[in-house]
Amino acid sequence: MPYVVDFKDVSTAGLETSPVADALAGLRANEARYYSNKYGHTFTVSPATEVPDVVDRVTRILKEERDIVIGSRPLEATTFAVDGLRIDYVFYESGLSINAMYSIADGGKRAVGFKLSDGMDVPEELETRFKFARQKSKLAGTIRGSYFVIKGEY
Repeated sequence: MPYVVDFKDVSTAGLETSPVADALAGLRANEARYYSNKYGHTFTVSPATEVPDVVDRVTRILKEERDIVIGSRPLEATTFAVDGLRIDYVFYESGLSINAMYSIADGGKRAVGFKLSDGMDVPEELETRFKFARQKSKLAGTIRGSYFVIKGEY
């Protein structure tokens, strides 16, 4: 069942099995606030088992672009379109959030972003491949992030 993420009253609903559930909930709320403020979009997530096409698309992009396989279990996912972009999100039990931003128009922006919840270690499958920059968030504490540009067609 879809869940509207409230960035004013942060909840761990759907993320309870994560060892960093509070930080992951803050990260999810931070993303919800960003899309609400920038695009007026209501950020809604579903259990990953209810939207396997989103998880499969992100998994395929990671595998085909960089031969990356995420070891953590996906908990929630969403897909939406704003301002000519299709954006897929997957939130993982480890505290990792991955988004794939894909311009609908040819030649537009296309990238995969990684964000690590406060308190989690860099996943083994990412630690030697990416450097993570830090940013502070009132909702999520310290977020570490990185990205790569998508070259293929998805």
